[in-house]
Amino acid sequence: MLHNNLLALIITFVLALAWLRLNDFAAHRGWVSSPVSRKIIHAGTGPIFVLCWLLFDAAPEARFLAALVPFAITLQFLLVGLGILCDEASVKAMSRTGDRREILRGPLYYGIIFVVLTIVYWKDSPIGMTALMLMCGGDGLADILGRHYGKTRLPWNKDKSWLGSLGMLLGGWIFSAVVLGIFVAAGIFPGPFSAYLLPVTLIALAGTLVETLPLKDIDNITVTLAAVLLGHILF
Repeated sequence: MLHNNLLALIITFVLALAWLRLNDFAAHRGWVSSPVSRKIIHAGTGPIFVLCWLLFDAAPEARFLAALVPFAITLQFLLVGLGILCDEASVKAMSRTGDRREILRGPLYYGIIFVVLTIVYWKDSPIGMTALMLMCGGDGLADILGRHYGKTRLPWNKDKSWLGSLGMLLGGWIFSAVVLGIFVAAGIFPGPFSAYLLPVTLIALAGTLVETLPLKDIDNITVTLAAVLLGHILF
């Protein structure tokens, strides 16, 4: 069992690191802007990591081995943000303005949340992965749509737009539904899949409302907490 889980860990780490480095390279070469690269990393890393949970077996240590992947990446974020590790490609890909200290906010919170939810919920409950997918797909699409196309701003938060909020709702719902559907099809969670659609919809709506609040740089935390709390009620 341990041998199989170590292989799963290696595969997960390679895929996650490849995704990060691919986007670091694209941002460093100027193929995509830093804000877009940041959100592509934000949106794509989560589904890759969570789907790799299917490679792990039911051994008690499996969740901790899997959590080593976001832990290692988060540790890198911390060292780069503090200036201990020099990685200009990562700074360009994950910061809005090129200031390495920005990594100590959103990206660092993102990584910590992945570690915690992996250990706490793992494949025992859909709560953790739903919260993670809402954070990845919802926040990622919200920023891309809102930044480029959102013209009409929300009355209670001028930094957010109606189109960005729609992106949050749709992105979070789609990512959550697709990943949960795969886990149901794999037999990890009991069917039918249709039973999960109402909870996912309500969680996505709640997460969208929380994301519109004027709480700068901590929406990774607030959206995830809202999703987890509501998940305990609905699942």
